[in-house]
Amino acid sequence: MGASPIDSMHHSFGTLLDYNKDTFPYKEFVLGVMFAVFLWEEYLRFRYYRKLCATEVPIALREHVSQETFDKAQAYGRDKARFGLVETVFSLVQNAFSIVYDFLPWLWNVSGDVMFRLAGYSDEYEITQSIIFFVLLTVFSTIVSLPFSLYQTFVIEERHGFNKQTLKLFISDTIKGHLIGGVIGMPFLAGFLKVIKLGGENFYLYVWLFMVVFQLIMVSIFPTFIQPLFNKFDPLPEGELRTMIEALASRISFPLTKLFVIDGSKRSGHSNAYFYGFFKNKRIVLYDTLLEHSDNDEVCATLAHELGHWACNHTIQMLVFAQVQLFAVFYLFSQFVNNKAMYTAFGFMDSTPTLIGFLLFQFLYSPVESVLQFLVNMNSRRNEFQADAYARDLGYAAPLASGLVKLQLKNLGSMNPDWLHSMYYRSHPDLVERLDAILTPARGSKVEKVE
Repeated sequence: MGASPIDSMHHSFGTLLDYNKDTFPYKEFVLGVMFAVFLWEEYLRFRYYRKLCATEVPIALREHVSQETFDKAQAYGRDKARFGLVETVFSLVQNAFSIVYDFLPWLWNVSGDVMFRLAGYSDEYEITQSIIFFVLLTVFSTIVSLPFSLYQTFVIEERHGFNKQTLKLFISDTIKGHLIGGVIGMPFLAGFLKVIKLGGENFYLYVWLFMVVFQLIMVSIFPTFIQPLFNKFDPLPEGELRTMIEALASRISFPLTKLFVIDGSKRSGHSNAYFYGFFKNKRIVLYDTLLEHSDNDEVCATLAHELGHWACNHTIQMLVFAQVQLFAVFYLFSQFVNNKAMYTAFGFMDSTPTLIGFLLFQFLYSPVESVLQFLVNMNSRRNEFQADAYARDLGYAAPLASGLVKLQLKNLGSMNPDWLHSMYYRSHPDLVERLDAILTPARGSKVEKVE
């Protein structure tokens, strides 16, 4: 009986790693990729920033966007781009410093000392030490990123009228987020590492199944138990809008069971709408900020677009792709997890902890991940066009177009994008492309100019 494809891949990767394990420059490779990606992304940022310095409204948007609103959007974009440059440079320096000076081995040793002093465990308790390492790394990352989060929220977002949070609410959200992350994350990490330990050579299959189950559980409990800790969900009151939405759902056989309004304005002026739920139990959530600046037809058009993703099976499509990608990640990781040369290259001379191996593998895998994310964005833009077409075919061309314009202006989204920057980063098509695709089959439709 012949070898299976998995066995053949296992043999090929194993041979390659055995051949290169003492000579491949792991650390130099990771540092080189980091700097190469940084230079590429800063080139894209430079291209985009030049577009953000333009003062004339693009011809395609002059019918819809005032000069004042365009200037505001450009200023918001420039502020975010400059802040992004500072944040990216800092992150690059921090990560390079951590790799060159072996920060991870140092923190791993510190976590071992903490484990021994607090719990009296011996060195054989790798999972316990991994959890302590995870907590210390999270605390360190939070402290380092906190000034950037504060500046983004209370300077940039505040300057452009989006921030609605108080400092007290910001701190409360941060603390609650970390407490919930700890309550969920620590048992998850323990289970993740335990499955790998018990799974043997084929652990990638078992840990993938473990992740699938975990994701399904999180998708189920997040909107019902976790998000209500941060936001208030109220049923949409009886009235014309509710009747229109229920009629839309009935028209396309969408199994709507509940309809909520979320207090998004409590934290931000940005707006959104989404649906969630499995099988015949779907729920729609509208941001109160969306209801503030959209009429009933525009809200229904926005929902028709979102329901277009459901009707075209985009959610299932993306879920399947994500699971295939996740399986590939764990399979490739299984080829590196016992590679002593990789650990040694990053300063782990005496141990090969599984959690550390996974972190190091993520460094090596990052170029592949960047390419896959680009492909995901391409497919996502295609899906957005399909969802727009679905809403258009339901008769919502004009309100969808005007709603998109209002949404773009309300969020001060990019009005003058660079095509290469958009192609690499954005999961949604640019506004001009979407308007053209929506209104071309209905040229008699007009989108009113929004101030």
